[in-house]
Amino acid sequence: MALVLHAGSTNKNAFKALIAAEYSGVEVELVKEFEMGVSNKTPEFLKMNPIGKVPVLETPDGPVFESNAIARYVTRVKADNPLYGSSLIEYAHIEQWIDFASMEIDANISRWLYPRWGLVVYLPPAEEAAIAALKRALDALNTHLASNTYLVGHSVTLADIIMTCNLYNGFGRILTKSFTSEFPHVERYFWTLVNQPNFQKILGEVKQVESIPPVQSAKKPSQPKEPAKPKEVKKEAAPPKAEEAAEEEEAPKPKAKNPLDLLPPSKMILDEWKRLYSNTKTNFREVAIKGFWDMFDPEGYSLWFCDYKYNDENTVSFVTLNKVGGFLQRMDLARKYAFGKMLIIGSEPPFKVQGLWLFRGTEIPQFIIDECYDMELYEWKKVDINDEAQKERVSQMIEDCEPFEGEALLDAKCFK
Repeated sequence: MALVLHAGSTNKNAFKALIAAEYSGVEVELVKEFEMGVSNKTPEFLKMNPIGKVPVLETPDGPVFESNAIARYVTRVKADNPLYGSSLIEYAHIEQWIDFASMEIDANISRWLYPRWGLVVYLPPAEEAAIAALKRALDALNTHLASNTYLVGHSVTLADIIMTCNLYNGFGRILTKSFTSEFPHVERYFWTLVNQPNFQKILGEVKQVESIPPVQSAKKPSQPKEPAKPKEVKKEAAPPKAEEAAEEEEAPKPKAKNPLDLLPPSKMILDEWKRLYSNTKTNFREVAIKGFWDMFDPEGYSLWFCDYKYNDENTVSFVTLNKVGGFLQRMDLARKYAFGKMLIIGSEPPFKVQGLWLFRGTEIPQFIIDECYDMELYEWKKVDINDEAQKERVSQMIEDCEPFEGEALLDAKCFK
C-alpha cells in the first residue's frame, strides 16, 4: 500500500511530508479533489482523525495525524536517512529546531495572522505581543544563520524542511519585505531553500506578500431569523454624506512612471547590447567586447562590481549556485534597465561570488535597492572607466574569462 496523504493541494503542513518524501525517495500520494470542510467531515476521515484536522497520512499500519509526526514518519521510512543527521547530537539539534519552528515561528505567525483573517477576535495588545514574540524568534534564528547555511550540519535536514514550510506561510501571507528586511540571514536562508529543486517541485513559484492583510471582523454564529415585517414603501435613497463618499473606493490612479524612464535619452540602447552579446558566438573579444565599449554611455549608464559579503559560507556548490540563481530571479523587476554577469569562482569551497552590473542611470536605481533584498548582501563598487585595469576586469567578466584572476570558474550566469 502506497502512503496516501489527505490534505488540500495548498496546505503548507502537507508540504512538509511531500518535500521530505522528495528528498527521501519515498512515494507519497496526495489525494485528489480534497475539499476542506467536506472531505475531512466524512465518517471515513473521522475514523482516521476524530477531530477532523488535516493532514492525515494513511500507512499500511494505520493512520498518522499531526504534520510534524507525518513528516517524521515519511523521513524514517528510509533507513539512515541523512535528513535526520549523522550523529546523536545532530538528531537532537534537528528535533530542537523542529520544536522552535513550531512553537516560536509558526505559532506566532498564526497569532498575528488569524485575528486579521477574522478567525478569532482581533485585539491590538495581543497583536503587539505576537509581533514582539515573532521578532524575538526571528532575531535568534537570524543570529544562528549568520554563521550557518543550514540549521544543522552542512546539508538540508528535516528541520530545514519544517522551518521553511512555516516561514513559507508567513512570507506568503503577512511577512512583508519591510518586516523581513530586519533579518537578512533569515531572508537569504528562506529564498535559498525555496529555490532548491525538491522544494520548488512542491511549492512552485514563491512570492512574498506585498502588504499586511486588513483586519476582518470575527465570524459570529448565525442568529435565528426574525418574523418577516410588513413591507414598507421604499424612499428614494439620500445622496451619501461627504464623509461617506470619501470612504468609497477611489478610481484607480495611473501607474507612476519609473524615474529611469524620465532620464534624458542615452546613446546606448540596452536591447542592442543584449542582442550583440547573445548573438556573438566567435571572436567574442573583438566583436562583443569592442561593441560594448563603443556603445557604452557613461552619462546614461553606470557599471558596478559586486562582491558577496559572506563568501566563507559558500561551502556547498549547488547551494551557492542556487543562491545566485535566486538573486537573478529576484532581479527580474530590473530587466528593462540592467544587464549583469555573476561569476562563481573557485575549484573547491568556499566559493567566491562576484558580479558585474550595468544599470541605467549614474547610480544603482533606488527601486532595485528597495525591492531586491539580495542587494544588501553584496559590497558594491562603482567602476572607474578611466582606470584601464578596471575596464579590463569588466571585459573579462563579460566574456567569462578563465582563469579569472588566477582562479577557475565553477559557473558564470548572465542576466539579460
